[in-house]
Amino acid sequence: MNILIVYSHPNLNSFCGALKDAFAEGAQNAGHDISLVDLYAENFQPVLPQSELAGEEISDAVKSHQEKVKRADVLVFVYPVWWFRAPAIFEGWIDRVFSVGFAFNFKQIIGNYGRPVGLLKGKQAIIINTYGSPALFTKYFYMNIPFRRIKRGVLKMCGIKKIKRINCWSVPFVSQEKKEKYLNKVHQIARSL
Repeated sequence: MNILIVYSHPNLNSFCGALKDAFAEGAQNAGHDISLVDLYAENFQPVLPQSELAGEEISDAVKSHQEKVKRADVLVFVYPVWWFRAPAIFEGWIDRVFSVGFAFNFKQIIGNYGRPVGLLKGKQAIIINTYGSPALFTKYFYMNIPFRRIKRGVLKMCGIKKIKRINCWSVPFVSQEKKEKYLNKVHQIARSL
């Protein structure tokens, strides 16, 4: 199976980095092919240029990432949740890579009304997040907005229906033992693909 890991954290020594490595190791141990996109290491430019928005010119970096997405059976997104959203570099990556004509098209229903039609059908997605907050607040008071907006507002609209998530709660405050449990869970999920 071809797996693309999209990693979005500025610190390679972060817990997100350890989660990325645990997933990659588990997937490699299971015999899967891994590709990694490290957005910060690549200095990926998240701002959508007017030329791309108009469909005139797509940068080589975006074309390369779209090819990796196209080849992948499983897309794995590893990032921290900051201010109830992904880092801006990842949000910009979605804007630029999951573009009209690549990840989705519009289907007209009637008049000015239409809907997106996903073009990435048959792929799976795994979202691995770290949070500074405990699960209770994010799940119940804030209705799990960070996950729901990526799941429903991006992946499902692009045709990806099989979506799994792994949340690591209260990361700055949990014990090393709890962090090891998170890492083992991610490793096992990767091995079981």
